[in-house]
Amino acid sequence: MKQTSNPQPTRHDDALLRSTLLKLTATQKIICSVVIAVVALIWYDLLNRLIDFGHGIDYTGLHALGPRTVELLARYNPFFWWTLVALCTLIIAYFLYSFVRGTQRRTQGKLVSTAVVGGLVSQLSDPAKEVLAWVWQDRRDPLTVGDLQRTAFELRANRAHKINLAREHSAALNGAMGLPDNNKDLQSG
Repeated sequence: MKQTSNPQPTRHDDALLRSTLLKLTATQKIICSVVIAVVALIWYDLLNRLIDFGHGIDYTGLHALGPRTVELLARYNPFFWWTLVALCTLIIAYFLYSFVRGTQRRTQGKLVSTAVVGGLVSQLSDPAKEVLAWVWQDRRDPLTVGDLQRTAFELRANRAHKINLAREHSAALNGAMGLPDNNKDLQSG
């Protein structure tokens, strides 16, 4: 069996995909960063106000509950307010995480323009084009930002080598069984 040594994707492929994805996702990243920063600043101000409010509470008016109860309330007062702050922080973090994931999903679903795809295809190496074709399996739908993100991930995960290895395995199996090589159209590019 003849082993073909196909070239691997280049660093230029990775850099090209990274810069293209940065251009396509910059707005989403900026919006998310601004929203997170604004919410964090507002929450920090509210957190300080809440803690100050908790420190200012005087339980002496609850003397009818007994001096022991008033003493316990005063002793555990800071823990209550810090627990409330921690709980609210977790809730805010959950909503921020949901917001960021939602914007990422919307961005991943955005269609890529023909000009961007043409520029990519003209500059990508053949192995990188193969990985892009492998990622974009349903040709009835146009390429999306998510497809390009997955292409970049698969290039870093050595998908081009795996495609070539699968092609070689198929050729070996077909040769052993006396079947025609169905991968000739893939090998020619």
